Amino acid sequence: MLTLDVKKRTDGGASAAVIRRAGFIPAVVYGAHQTATPVAVSAIAFGKILREAGEATIVSLTGLGEPLPTLIHEVDLDPLTNLPRHVDFYAVTKGEKVEVHVPLEFTGVSAAVEAGANLVKVMHELEVEADPMNLPHTIAVDISALAALGDKIHASDLILPKGITLVTPAEEVVALVQEVVEEKEEEIAPADISSIEVEKKGKEEEQEAGAEAGVTPAEEKK
Repeated sequence: MLTLDVKKRTDGGASAAVIRRAGFIPAVVYGAHQTATPVAVSAIAFGKILREAGEATIVSLTGLGEPLPTLIHEVDLDPLTNLPRHVDFYAVTKGEKVEVHVPLEFTGVSAAVEAGANLVKVMHELEVEADPMNLPHTIAVDISALAALGDKIHASDLILPKGITLVTPAEEVVALVQEVVEEKEEEIAPADISSIEVEKKGKEEEQEAGAEAGVTPAEEKK
């Protein structure tokens, strides 16, 4: 189990901006049996945990008394830096099931892809329900089942670990193979300037005829 140290914040404590400048991230811990508690966590330590845990791994929080098992429920990212600026930890209770999104891990070799088809990964995570203590870190998707063009793998085709219940609709497509379509370069036809040349020639002939008759272009318009 991953462990992360947190520091409890008080209502009269430093502002979120001050906390971030000190190298910490404002966060909150809450749950069905846990009163919402504002905390702060090291930005560096949390970054390492997030890369390893994601949303489907129990993270034990220390610093609030007894170690508290939690899930990283939500991470608010800064739109400019893409770094975490606030975190929600959900305190879990053994035996009480939770619904979470578990990352998919694509394994195996597809005969269709080996023959030149495109592998399209429609989904990258699966929503499941389970005891938080038994959550898998990833769920395997064996693409060897994709043998021919048009073959698909649905959510219901995935083999889930014991005690894991599928929440994602069973008919949802997880992956498929499709034909590679080559993009053709659009040919631009040369511009037809014959009409322009004829019109220009016609105006020149009119001007020449007017000059022979002693009529200026200005008089022609009158």
